Amino acid sequence: MKTEIYHCFDKYRQEFEPYGFTCEMWMPEIMHKEDKHNEIEINYLPQGSITYWQRNRKITILNKRLLLFWGMIPHKIIHYEQLDKYYVCTIPLAKFLSWNLPELFVDALLRGEMLYETGAERAQYDEMLFANWMKDSSNPSFHDLILLEMECRIKRLALNYSNIGRDMIWDSKEVSLIEQLTIYIHKNYSNEIRVGDVGKVIGVHSDYANQLFKKTFNMTIGEYIAKLRISHAQKLLLTTKMSISEIAYLCGFNSAARFNVAFKQRTECTPYVYRNSLVAAQIKK
Repeated sequence: MKTEIYHCFDKYRQEFEPYGFTCEMWMPEIMHKEDKHNEIEINYLPQGSITYWQRNRKITILNKRLLLFWGMIPHKIIHYEQLDKYYVCTIPLAKFLSWNLPELFVDALLRGEMLYETGAERAQYDEMLFANWMKDSSNPSFHDLILLEMECRIKRLALNYSNIGRDMIWDSKEVSLIEQLTIYIHKNYSNEIRVGDVGKVIGVHSDYANQLFKKTFNMTIGEYIAKLRISHAQKLLLTTKMSISEIAYLCGFNSAARFNVAFKQRTECTPYVYRNSLVAAQIKK
């Protein structure tokens, strides 16, 4: 019989160290330092409650409700009750943004809101989803399927945005430079933007902006923009019948040739081969 693995917060982890795509069972514990990462985090509590400290305020989440927040905003657990385990999923921000969720919903997350359902009507369905995601996540061949299911579940949450719980009490002046950089890039990566443009928007020299970004994420602003564009393109290649040229321009590339080169650098295959391999895999299933 397979032993269930429980995770807990590593107090020695580096700030901004990536989690990547995960779906795990965690044990709650009081966190003596804030966590900060560039993924969208999902929590689901089968029982009990948990209280986060974020932006100088307490946010208590009850059980059987989906919670969503951007890990870039410093956060830590300061209290929990009647809770011995809970689900934690992390979704790379580039993947999350490729889902084209309602703009108000995405903006709320990027501004630092913790979004959660106020009722437990979907609890039975959610517990089945999280259990399956955790079980299947150990097999990389299931990752695309899990992400599609996550996308559908979060879209359902987003469509009910006006009725969900929200916690946001902070001034835009409090947003750090790296947060401003990340938010601007994610809102504009599909447009023609340059490193100099990014620096001007937040009021710093482009060299300093790039240096700060590389120190935080271990990649340049240009590399990060390319990563976002390719992730968006992968989504469109998988879910639409748009031509490769159309996808290239929609994702911020000014020519199909540049798109092909950038795509191959990151995926080791052309967009054409990538799309056809996915179609062939679906047919085999």
